[in-house]
Amino acid sequence: MQSIIITGAGSGIGRATAEAFLAAGWRVGLIGRRADALQETADGRDAALVLPCDVTDEAQVADAFGKATAAWGRLDALFNNAGMSLQGAPIDEIAVHDWRKLIDVNVTGSFIVARAAFGIMRHQSPQGGRIINNGSVSAYVPRWGSAPYTASKHAITGLTRTISLDGRPFSIACGQIDVGNALTEMAAKMQKGVPQADGSIAVEPVMDVKQVASSVLHMASLPLDANVLFMTVMATNMPYVGRG
Repeated sequence: MQSIIITGAGSGIGRATAEAFLAAGWRVGLIGRRADALQETADGRDAALVLPCDVTDEAQVADAFGKATAAWGRLDALFNNAGMSLQGAPIDEIAVHDWRKLIDVNVTGSFIVARAAFGIMRHQSPQGGRIINNGSVSAYVPRWGSAPYTASKHAITGLTRTISLDGRPFSIACGQIDVGNALTEMAAKMQKGVPQADGSIAVEPVMDVKQVASSVLHMASLPLDANVLFMTVMATNMPYVGRG
């Protein structure tokens, strides 16, 4: 039975992905700050391992990964998914402490988690594994007023490329899924109207979050001699190409 750790597993994309992997017969480690939300995701399933953890705290991350490998013996995959966003605003109206908080979660947290997984995959036998980072279409095309979030997702692309390169000698594959308008609590505002580049407010198309989960499962299920380096999964008619 293969094993994966999923961060941000208490809601949204993380929960949907955890449910998809559990249904496919994987052992799944659930990382998030809220133990109660992780328990809801686990729903009593034996293959689910609840690992309450703050991804910005390297000691907590090391402890969580240690518990997972002690239970399973190895780690086959990581979905590096935890992240946050901010209310849209021009850059001069964004507080520096909000920037630092977002970067700490989206970038530093992703680094800490990937670092932990890489170390386990490098030293286990047989060697290797797969790291999948959650990017965003904002890694390519920004939304209005999204300087912190967009910068963080550009950083994730750099992290993905570097891990992919660094992992070659150790059979560690790394890829990135870039998601656009999957319907989660975070994206529910799309159905009410969000600011556009021309200053208007418009409702945007969304897609079922299960499409993201099935895409991550596909990426993780490939043999280690094949890799999806970047995949974009988005609502077909959302404003992405030609956002303005």
